[in-house]
Amino acid sequence: MTPHLLFLPGASGAASFWHPLGALLPTSWRKTYLNWPGLGHEPHEPVIQNLDDALAHAASKLENPSVVVAQSMGGLVAVRLALAHPERISHLVLVATSGGVDVTSLGGSDWRSAYRAEYPRAAEWILSERTDLTAQLHRISIPTLLLWGDADPISPVGVGRRLEQLLPRARMRVLAGGDHMFARDRAAEIVEWVTAHLHT
Repeated sequence: MTPHLLFLPGASGAASFWHPLGALLPTSWRKTYLNWPGLGHEPHEPVIQNLDDALAHAASKLENPSVVVAQSMGGLVAVRLALAHPERISHLVLVATSGGVDVTSLGGSDWRSAYRAEYPRAAEWILSERTDLTAQLHRISIPTLLLWGDADPISPVGVGRRLEQLLPRARMRVLAGGDHMFARDRAAEIVEWVTAHLHT
């Protein structure tokens, strides 16, 4: 069956984050690129007021099943999707995300002041979000690829290692020199990892 990929961006909100990787994947694969209304420079929509609304927005795009590919804040949504709709997700690809664990305790730097400076019109809810899913991650039996860069101050490698411990079917790959945006800027270097994961 031809896979359906649902791409979730981070707090920049822009669906275009994933276009470089999507363009390198087989053209026969069906791809849905989601944006987050109200985040980054994306126009606000009343339907998205919090993380629960973002979750519903993403869930409405799931097929039976979908592969969910998600970066940063999108990875938190992806984990919540996996907990709520496991039967609708065949594979997860989580990239430079918190995944619902405490990033600060694992060495992550606070991104909020820089984010507000770059995106002054972004919705306030993204800055106050503090979701801890640590105790629930053992329930996710979906095959999961964890992609991290070893030069990412926002979600350092230790966060990925923690998720690898907590997720029963997770495998981690680390891109040397990768920063928080490596999945967009260095898509050609991760496409083989993603393709191989979908064949597991």
